[in-house]
Amino acid sequence: MKLESEIIQKKFKNEYHKAIVNIVYTYNWMIEKQTKQLKPFDITLQQYNILRILRGQHPNPATVKLIKERMLDKMSDVSRLVEKLRVKELVARNICRHDRRNVDVLITGKGLELLEELDPKEKEMEEFMSNLDQKEIEQLNIYLDKLRG
Repeated sequence: MKLESEIIQKKFKNEYHKAIVNIVYTYNWMIEKQTKQLKPFDITLQQYNILRILRGQHPNPATVKLIKERMLDKMSDVSRLVEKLRVKELVARNICRHDRRNVDVLITGKGLELLEELDPKEKEMEEFMSNLDQKEIEQLNIYLDKLRG
């Protein structure tokens, strides 16, 4: 993928600067693609992330704290997102039996059905990466893990 900004910005300060811009640009490109995939289902990326976390916990509930820890977007307001999902009847919220200060969140049958419908979209997302072969994908994962230390 060629950076569109390279047409305008012929020169970067150095390869580190170019890599930073490239990572941010690619992140935004991927978010845009995923957002378009989810739009017909009236669900945001953050809501989708929560539903996937809850499916992984199913049939057990998850606390809001656990959801927040596992969210990809750490800046998300999990309580607000869970409430929106509750209104759509995709999750249920209950006071935790063991600790009344916590709220248990459980994915509903409707939420599980929506995820089943969305599962093929993951394959489409993988197809966005088809410009890279298996070895290149493995290397990319190694480099990204290494970058985060």
